[in-house]
Amino acid sequence: MPLVAAAVCPHPPLIVPELAGAAAPELDGLRAACDAAIADLMDSGAHRIVVVGDGPESRTYHSPYRGSLARWGVDIEVSFGAGRPGYRPAPLPLSLTVGAWLLCRHPTGPSAVARMHAVATEADPAVAATLCAGHGSDADWGLLVMGDGSACRGPKSPGYDDPRAEAYDDGVARALADADAEALLGLDPALSAELKVAGRAPWQVLAGAARAAGGDWRGELRHYGAPYGVAYVVASWERA
Repeated sequence: MPLVAAAVCPHPPLIVPELAGAAAPELDGLRAACDAAIADLMDSGAHRIVVVGDGPESRTYHSPYRGSLARWGVDIEVSFGAGRPGYRPAPLPLSLTVGAWLLCRHPTGPSAVARMHAVATEADPAVAATLCAGHGSDADWGLLVMGDGSACRGPKSPGYDDPRAEAYDDGVARALADADAEALLGLDPALSAELKVAGRAPWQVLAGAARAAGGDWRGELRHYGAPYGVAYVVASWERA
């Protein structure tokens, strides 16, 4: 069965209000855009959801899923799914933990997850593009793609200031708005690493899966900003 839709969201820990504290309202717009993108993904006809995000290594996670945000200051655990008695799943990386947290905000989000994939931050574009290109399912399926843009958007950003960052992020936002898989596949791994981009490989997973599914795609850019010196982009893709 084919890929029918995708949602693209960032994964800043501060999107979780308990972590943001008094600053939580500053990300209300981002949070709402992510909720809307996931709601549309769940309403798209996709019966199973695959979640993709960056991580220290490429690996697949199966139910049950467990992630913790304790290292970011608040002991919040996100978990769902059933497993064999006594089995303790490997902890999810940040990208998938935030993805799981966003899915838990939707009534049917957790029950729709088929699996979660971490793709190594430095993964070759050709390898990333094939990660979900051959995904087999007995039902129409969708992708939730987690990834941040450049972390070099100003002197107070985690990566300080890089004059190339804004143009890079603008290009990603255009590609996601236009459902331009080729533009995403053309993102340079070396430049992406220099700009501390966490979303490059996951976005290329989306591009490869959409290209493999064939047909025309329509994109919608729901949010684009860099409030803390890191670019956050939210988008939706669906078959045209």
